[in-house]
Parts: sequence; C-alpha cells; structure tokens
Amino acid sequence: MNRISWLAVPDEHSAHEGVQKLWAKAEANLGFTPNVFRAQALNGEHFLAWWNDFNTLVNRDGHLTHTERELIAVIVSAINRCVYCAVSHGAALREYSGDPAWADKVAVNWRHAVLSPRQAALCAYAEKLTRTPADMTECDLAPLRNAGLNDHEILEATQVTGMFNMTNRVSSALGFVPNAEYHQLGR
Repeated sequence: MNRISWLAVPDEHSAHEGVQKLWAKAEANLGFTPNVFRAQALNGEHFLAWWNDFNTLVNRDGHLTHTERELIAVIVSAINRCVYCAVSHGAALREYSGDPAWADKVAVNWRHAVLSPRQAALCAYAEKLTRTPADMTECDLAPLRNAGLNDHEILEATQVTGMFNMTNRVSSALGFVPNAEYHQLGR
C-alpha cells in the first residue's frame, strides 16, 4: 500500500475547493502535487492558512536568499530527522545552489561543507534554536551580525527556523512520505 500519511487523505473530489486549486497550480508548476499538500488537506482551511505563512516565508522574495532559506530548512530538518522535509528541501537546496554534492554534505553534516561565514552563522543559529531554544540569549545574534546579517534578515532566519521546526513535527508525527520526484531534482 502506498500511503503518504497515517491519516486519511482526501481525493480530488472531496478536498476543499481552495486546496484543489493549489493542487492544480502545483501540478502545472512542478509536474506533480507535493504529498505534503495532499496529506494536510484533510483540514482544508487550516492547510491553506499554513500554506500562506509557509509560502510567504520560504518561497517568496524576502530578506534572505532562496538558497539561505533552504539551507536553514535542511539544517533544521536534518537535526529533527524529518524525512519528508529533509528530502524535499534537500532537493530545493540542490536546485537553488546548483551544487548537489555541496547540498548533500550540508544535509548530512553542515560542518563538513564549505560555507561562507554568513552561511555558517545561519547554520549554527538554526541548529542552536532547534536543539536548545530555551538557551537562546541576545548573544546568539552577535555571530549573525558579525557575518553581515541585519535585523530584517535575522528575524526572517528566526521565522524560517521556527516554521521548519513546526512543519517537521507535523510531518514526522503523521508519517508524511516525500514524493519520489524529489529524489531526482537538482541532480
């Protein structure tokens, strides 16, 4: 049985109308509908609210580059051992960076990848915020500032880290399975 979630997954006919439109848009743009779109569609309004926030933080132009946001996504997802997000955002990092070997190193152990000081600061920050959020202090912002990040970029890095910690927990708790297409993207 090819399950993509441990919960029920609506089909094209029973899904919320707004969700159906998003599925069609994803199919047209990507050539497939991400399983996370299908798995979270059980509660259509909640999924669309999550998607709006996620899309704003991760996909639209912001203060960080797309590569930097995907770098954070991969770091957080690897630490949390979230299969869905590590695979899907590993694919996005390969595509945005144009360097599959580098992206794969980041996914396994970012300390073994060649990183700019800015990238290393983002990785260290995302790692600490993910592993020990209660230990965060104002001093944790200094390496980011020393690497050239401004307050807008620091806030966005924090929000992206938080978004992936939440999304990782939903995906892992409900057994979301990444699409097979992600394994080939960016290679």
